[in-house]
Amino acid sequence: MATVEQLDSVLTTVEPLVAAVGSDQWDAPTPCPDWDVRTLLDHLVGGNDLYAAALAGREGPGRGTDSLGADPVEAYRASAAAVVEAFREPGALDRPVTVPFGTVPAEMALHLRIVEVLAHGWDLARATGRTVSFPDDVVEQEIAFSRQALPVIPAERSPFAASHPVPDDAAPLDRLVALLGRDPH
Repeated sequence: MATVEQLDSVLTTVEPLVAAVGSDQWDAPTPCPDWDVRTLLDHLVGGNDLYAAALAGREGPGRGTDSLGADPVEAYRASAAAVVEAFREPGALDRPVTVPFGTVPAEMALHLRIVEVLAHGWDLARATGRTVSFPDDVVEQEIAFSRQALPVIPAERSPFAASHPVPDDAAPLDRLVALLGRDPH
């Protein structure tokens, strides 16, 4: 079962990667086709804001909204705090929430958010020449969740490329990103 503490932990792990983006790296390519570092981070921040709004019963930022503004690091920090706070609100995990995946139980939304932060944290690390390390138990949990969730995503709505083969003994994060269509090598 996913926990808000796990979400907080993975968001906190990604923060130093965001803070370390060099001024010459914002337009660097990422493992996500057609996304540079700024677009990737804007997507991650916008997703945090969208989930926080959805959990509060409000409409989130629209597509094409610049979620980063003049201070991307502060935008990331604020969005991370907002989404964690929204999941911690009394009763937040007891009701359905509408996210881009559809209307789902809040616990599933929590899994979706953790998976996204794990994958895009890895993307950001790769794009900026850094490494990232998340707790293996959290990554293993989200591999199991993703294996169950991926088959129910309609093909026309899937944001993922086809899975890449990796050895069964590959590092958990490599197995997760490969499952989500990235080549960990």
